Amino acid sequence: MKKEDLLRIGVISSTHGIHGEVKVFPTTDYPEQFEELESVFLDNDNTLLPMEIENVRYFKDKIILKFKNYDNINEIECYKGKDLLITRQQAVPLEEGEYFISDLIGSRVVTDNGRELGELFDVLETGANHVFLVKKQDGKELLLPYIPDCVLEIDIENKLVTVHMMEGLE
Repeated sequence: MKKEDLLRIGVISSTHGIHGEVKVFPTTDYPEQFEELESVFLDNDNTLLPMEIENVRYFKDKIILKFKNYDNINEIECYKGKDLLITRQQAVPLEEGEYFISDLIGSRVVTDNGRELGELFDVLETGANHVFLVKKQDGKELLLPYIPDCVLEIDIENKLVTVHMMEGLE
C-alpha cells in the first residue's frame, strides 16, 4: 500500500497521560468516524505502521486514542506530529458535491471564460467556508473561496476546477 492511496484523518499532537494514550487533532470533517475504525496507518517517516485502535474518547477539540500494545508514554511519544491515515474504503462516504481534498490537489483552475489561472495546491479549512489556494502561472498565490458564486464546477476525473472571478479576488 502506498501513502498516496491513503487519506489523512488526523495528526498526533501530544501524549495524554502515562498509559500510552495520544491526543489527535482531527483533519476530517467527521471526527466521530474514529469510533467506527478498528485500525489506522501511522506515517512514521514514510513507513506505514498499522495501528489497532483500542479506545476512543474526546477531549475538547481533540480525540484521545489508545492503540493496542502501546501501554506507556515511552512507547508512544516518538509518534508526536505523525499523520494518521485510512484507506478510501474506511472513509465516510461522500455526499453529492463533497470531495476529498487530496483529489482536488493538482487540479488545473480555469475561469468560466476559459482563462488559465494555475494549479490548486492546497485547501484551507476556515470557519465559514473552505478556501482554494491556487499557484498562478506567474508564481503568485490566489485565494478563492469555495462558495457557489465562485467555484462553478469541479471535475475530479479530469482534475479541472472552473471558477468565476468575482470582483476583488484578483
